[in-house]
Amino acid sequence: MPTFDPDRWRLRIDGLVERPRELTYAQLRSLPLARQVSTFHCVTGWTVEHVHWGGVRFADLLALVHPKPPAHALRFVSAEVPYEDSLTLAQAQLADAMLAYEMDGRPLRREHGAPTRVVIPEMYGYKNVKWVERIELVPHPADGFWEKLGYDRDAWVGRSNRA
Repeated sequence: MPTFDPDRWRLRIDGLVERPRELTYAQLRSLPLARQVSTFHCVTGWTVEHVHWGGVRFADLLALVHPKPPAHALRFVSAEVPYEDSLTLAQAQLADAMLAYEMDGRPLRREHGAPTRVVIPEMYGYKNVKWVERIELVPHPADGFWEKLGYDRDAWVGRSNRA
């Protein structure tokens, strides 16, 4: 598992944007805080109900960088190389999608993706990239780690992966 030093960590947001940004952990936490309670679904069949998440909505992150018109997807790059995945802009802007840095009222623990992870409750867990260190705006979503192994790119709970 990747390690996290809050004094050295940076989140890079770049690609098809007007204003690329690099945020410190403190700067990320100073953005508007979103909180929610949702269920986490693993594609293998297990779930965890009532997970309390805290973090930043993707719309607030995108407002910082001003996406260019050709941008239609977000590519999430994990510190756990070679793990990456993507969401369309529409998927990332669902009401309960976020870049989380808290779980159950505390900062994310290392095993849960500290310092940041994608949370998108409508999709199976493999789309919830842990240890995010870069968000790149790209023209199209691409196959991530699990999609290259045969899983669906759109991992809708109950409607994907032969559900």
